[in-house]
Amino acid sequence: MGRAEERRARQRGGRRAAPPNRSAQAGEATSPSAADSTADATAGQGRAAARRAAKGRGKGGRAAKNAGKGRIRRLFTWKKVLGTFLGVCLLGIGAFVVMYMMIKIPEGNAAAQLQSNIYKYSDGKMLTRKGEVNREEVDLADIPKPVQKTFVAAENKSFYNDNGVDFRGTARGLLNTLSGKGAQGGSTITQQYVKNYYLTQDQTVTRKLKELVISLKLDREKSKDYILAGYINTSYYGRGAYGIQAAAQAYYRVDAKDLSVPQGAYLAALLQAPSQYDWAVATDTGKKLVKARWNYVLDNMVEEHWLDASKRADMTFPVPKDPKAAPGMEGQTGYLVNLANAQLERQLMKEQNLTQSEAAAKVENQGWTITLNIDSKKQAELEKAVKSQLTSKLDKKKRKVDADIQAGAVSVDPKTGKILALYGGIDYVKHFTNNATRTDYQPASTFKPVILAAALDQGAKTQDGKDINSTTIYDGTSKRPVVGSDIAFAPENEDDHDYGDITVQTAMNQSVNSVFAQMGVDVGMDNVLKTAGDLGMDTEGLKAVPAQTLGSMGASPLAMAGVYATLDNHGKKVTPSILKSVEHKDQVIDLPDPIGGQVISKVAADTVTSVLTGVVDDGTARTSVRDNPKRNGQQVAGKTGTSDNNKSAWFTGYTPGLVTSVGLFGESAKNHSQVEMYGAGGLPRVNGGGFPAQIWATYMFNAIDEVTKFDLDTKEGAAVEKTNSPSMSNTPSHTPSNTASSEPPESESPDSSTSPPAGGDQSSKPPVSSSPPASPSNTASNEDDDEGQDGGGRGGFFGGPDGGN
Repeated sequence: MGRAEERRARQRGGRRAAPPNRSAQAGEATSPSAADSTADATAGQGRAAARRAAKGRGKGGRAAKNAGKGRIRRLFTWKKVLGTFLGVCLLGIGAFVVMYMMIKIPEGNAAAQLQSNIYKYSDGKMLTRKGEVNREEVDLADIPKPVQKTFVAAENKSFYNDNGVDFRGTARGLLNTLSGKGAQGGSTITQQYVKNYYLTQDQTVTRKLKELVISLKLDREKSKDYILAGYINTSYYGRGAYGIQAAAQAYYRVDAKDLSVPQGAYLAALLQAPSQYDWAVATDTGKKLVKARWNYVLDNMVEEHWLDASKRADMTFPVPKDPKAAPGMEGQTGYLVNLANAQLERQLMKEQNLTQSEAAAKVENQGWTITLNIDSKKQAELEKAVKSQLTSKLDKKKRKVDADIQAGAVSVDPKTGKILALYGGIDYVKHFTNNATRTDYQPASTFKPVILAAALDQGAKTQDGKDINSTTIYDGTSKRPVVGSDIAFAPENEDDHDYGDITVQTAMNQSVNSVFAQMGVDVGMDNVLKTAGDLGMDTEGLKAVPAQTLGSMGASPLAMAGVYATLDNHGKKVTPSILKSVEHKDQVIDLPDPIGGQVISKVAADTVTSVLTGVVDDGTARTSVRDNPKRNGQQVAGKTGTSDNNKSAWFTGYTPGLVTSVGLFGESAKNHSQVEMYGAGGLPRVNGGGFPAQIWATYMFNAIDEVTKFDLDTKEGAAVEKTNSPSMSNTPSHTPSNTASSEPPESESPDSSTSPPAGGDQSSKPPVSSSPPASPSNTASNEDDDEGQDGGGRGGFFGGPDGGN
């Protein structure tokens, strides 16, 4: 074996078996060969150690990780989790036991809580003090048994068998209170009685825990009849009525002992939302909801065998009687107070997570000092304007229809959102419904600016791909089928007048239905309704169909004032508020800012304003507004409107600093149903350019302090440049005239064979459609408008004693 082979053999042997420091063990000096062998062995051992160390580090990392998991498993064993849970439960039970022992049933404080509310004008002058307590307790034995059961069926079917507390509902309420999600139902009758009589309406954890303990104790110490009697006698039913006796008189003019089961079911249903469900002021939605609740109560009674099914089937909804106003609420005062209360209730619901019922009970007669935004001088001017321009001209003895005319108006500062004046009706004592806030009548053509705003804001185009603006040409032929809609629609213009090819400006001036129906489809009705909602209209549940372009939804003067105030405020949302401040010894209420964010672009809002100046200067409002001797050069934008069958008529208009919406409504003096207004005031028809515009002008030109001009960020519309319209005739043209016609005399009406008053720029753009469908389904109602009658010519509104030409 050579020397090299021998050395390798020794190295192999050394790696396998040589112990460390072998030469040191012998204490001998090594030979060169032995030294080499030892060095090689040591190197091999180092490499092996390195491998083992690396392997060890990997195992150590995994071991450390596993050790961490092990510690977590040891920390959160099922025994420890269960033990912790049981410990928390025991602590909770212990705390509840201590609380149960410490909390006593207090003295009832419901009557002591009732104090007069004070209402003031914006300058601090007293408007009224409201606080006469309308309460009279009755024995449960004096209330018919079936009527008693209506309340149990409505609120707590298990009342006679439970222990006074709904633990799940209470737990849910506590969690919602802690998380700020708002109040929810679920309380038993016992809990509601405790809240009404012993505690407060506050939504706090402390109050809810007290409610729980007192309810349990009360259920043990008192009979179910005692608790039910207390609940029925302390609940708030609206109309200032506390307790069933006051409610029976307020809603049905009977004593509690004489209530029928249907009447009792209505009162029981009312407790869920007394303001919203009061039939005299309820919206269509409110009426549907309270009827559904009424049916729910009676169906529950049948289910619990408290009412015979056959008797239930024969029952009809008992419409309540009109309310009687409390002293101090005469004239316009009641309307102002009710709106202030309603807005405060909504704020409490939002801020303190109250239900509507709880908020109403917390506002009514609770010692509030409420200062309104109402300007006493402007309020007086508005009332005088309605009297001089409307009520003084109505004669119920001469004309039956004159008894059916109702007026409502709201005036708003567009920069602050303050409601400065409001007219709710002839007298709150005589007509309970607030005409300024009612939403059951159509706004008609006052909706058209919303369509234009949507088109401008969203950069919409016609069916031919042309931008929609004030100079866009549309076919104004009456009954022209809209193009691009899945739903056939061919609305008729007022008096079936054909305008031919006209600009958007002229179409707005003359309120041409066929043009705005097509524009709505061009924009997309979903988009139109979204813009309407953004501007402040209630569009919930509305179908996005072309018929909505005629303003066929419900709206109030308050809502329309908010919409136009947003336009006046350059597209920043205005939510009109009557509340200036609210004070209470126990509470501080922060009122929201009525001015919100930008909901449509400034250019879009200002362009609509510019276009609407043409309605006043060249369109349907010119006689009442433009030519009013007190105008004194004041710039005005606005829109008229008259609904289907002349059941409502509107004028909503504004200056740079003040917005006012005036509505007239045909309401039967006998049964409050909607009726036509033809012949009112001795005139053929009530139009938006008539009574409403006259009231508006008389009020506004006396209320504004100085003449102002709009500061508009737009290059379009009547306020920017003098406009002319393409020539028109009764035969629709599908090619715009290349020569603009001069403005015709103002006395000519749109239904004459000559050209109507001008208002739009001449344009060479083609009409929207040159080949509409041949056989449309004309499902449109003749929704609008008053156009043409405001200028005389046809024996229209001003042909009578209110103006003439």
